[in-house]
Amino acid sequence: MRYAIKALGVSIALAVTCLTGSAATAATAAASPAQPEGLYAPSALVLTVGEGEDPATATVLRATVLRCSPAPGGDHPAPAEACDELRSADGEFASLLEPGDRMCPMVWDPVTVTADGVWEGRRVSYTHTFPNSCVMADTAPAVFSF
Repeated sequence: MRYAIKALGVSIALAVTCLTGSAATAATAAASPAQPEGLYAPSALVLTVGEGEDPATATVLRATVLRCSPAPGGDHPAPAEACDELRSADGEFASLLEPGDRMCPMVWDPVTVTADGVWEGRRVSYTHTFPNSCVMADTAPAVFSF
C-alpha cells in the first residue's frame, strides 16, 4: 500500500511539474511579440477618391481595400493589375501618374485620391489632387480605377 501511495504522489508531482512547465511556455509565447506568418512583408492599402482639393475635407465618393501580400485581393476590382503597377513602381505612387492624350476641359472641379496603409512593411500615406475627374481618368493608373 505504501508503494502505491508513493507512486501516486510521484505521478502527481510529475503532472504538476509538466503543467507548470506548459503554462510557463504558454506565458512566454504570449509575452513575445507576434512573428510574421510568412516570409513576405504586409501590403494592404485603403484607397479613396473624393471631391475637393483637401483630403481632410473632401467628400469621399469611393473607397476600396487593396491587399497585395501574400496574394492580390481585397475589394479592388482589379487587384492583380493594381498590385503589379505598385510593384513596378516600388510602391511610389507619384511615379505611376502619367498624363495620357485625352482632351479634358479646363474646369476646376478638384478630385483627390488617397492611399493609406502599409506597402511591403513600410507605412504609406499618399495624396494627390487632380483638377477634375477627366484629368484623373486620363492620368491615374489602375490603382485608382475603382
